[in-house]
Amino acid sequence: MRDKRFGKKGWTPEIMKPQEGKTFVITGTTSGTGFEAAKILLSKGAKVVMLNRNPKKSTDTIATLKQELGNKIDVLSIQMDLAVQASVKKAAAEVIKSVTKIDALICNAAIAQVPKQTLTVDGWESQMGTNYYGNFTLQALLYPLIEKSKGRIVTVGSMGYNMGIKTINFDDMNWDKGYNGNTAYSQSKLAQIMSIYELQDRLDKAGKTDVKAYACHPGSSRTSLIKTNGSLMMRIIFGLMKLSPLTQSAEKGAYPELMCATEEDLDQKGFYGPTGRSNWTGPVGSHKIEPHAKDKVVAEKLWELSEKETGIKWNV
Repeated sequence: MRDKRFGKKGWTPEIMKPQEGKTFVITGTTSGTGFEAAKILLSKGAKVVMLNRNPKKSTDTIATLKQELGNKIDVLSIQMDLAVQASVKKAAAEVIKSVTKIDALICNAAIAQVPKQTLTVDGWESQMGTNYYGNFTLQALLYPLIEKSKGRIVTVGSMGYNMGIKTINFDDMNWDKGYNGNTAYSQSKLAQIMSIYELQDRLDKAGKTDVKAYACHPGSSRTSLIKTNGSLMMRIIFGLMKLSPLTQSAEKGAYPELMCATEEDLDQKGFYGPTGRSNWTGPVGSHKIEPHAKDKVVAEKLWELSEKETGIKWNV
C-alpha cells in the first residue's frame, strides 16, 4: 500500500526535513542499513549516538563518516553488546549521561540464522537474547528520555517474522528440542514486532500518545548480516541472491527505519518496508502484516514473560 503523499517512488530521504537539533540513537551502525541510516541523518544535521559492539569498528566508522561528510558532524559512539544485559544497562546509563533527549531510538542491530544453538550469558537462545531481550531492555531504559522528547521507538524487524511457527514457543523458548537457526531467528523477529504493537496499546491505555512506536523492515538488502552469522549454506544462497534483482542496496534498506524515525503523521499500526514483490524491494511504504503478529493474547503473555526474564519493568 503506497502512501499517495510520497508518489510512485515511495518515501526517500529527499523528502526528509533538516534534522538540526534532533538526537537519534542507533544500534549497529558499523555496516549495512545502520551505517547508511546514521550517514543520512548526519548529512541532515542531526546528532547521532551510535551503539556498537566493536569499539575499533566504531572508531573506523566515525573516521569514514567524517571523511565523507566533514569533521563538523555531531556523532558519538558508546560500546554496547545487545546480547549481554549488563552491557545494555551500562550503555543505556551512558546514553542518559551523554544526551538530554532522544528524538528517536532506532533498534537496527541484529544477528541472524545462527547455525547451532547458542545461549547468551544470560541464558537465552542467542537470537532471542540479542534481537529481542536486548532491545526490550534498551527501549525500557531509554524510554524516559524518549518520553521527555515526545520521541519515537523504531524497531527494525524482518519479513522473517512470517517464516517460522507463527507464534511464540513459550514451552521451549531456547529451542532445546529441534533447534533450527531460521526458526529461532523468525521467532526473535516476531517477538520484536509483537512487542512494538503491544507497546502502542500500553502507551495508548496510559494516555501517552506523544510517544510513537513503529515496526519496519529493510526488505532484502545487501548487508553483512547473513555473512556474519549464517551457516555456510545460507551464506552461499544469499551470496547468489545478491547478484540478482531480488535484492536492493543497504542504503535503500535503511529508508524504512529513517521514514519511521522522522516522517510526520505516520500510522503506528502500519508495518513499513518495501512494497514491491514479496516486500523484498520496491518503493517504501506501509504494507500488510499477518494477523499472528498482532495476536493480543500472545503479545501480553510475551510482555509479562519479558519483564520477568529481564527484571526490567517499563514505566508506562
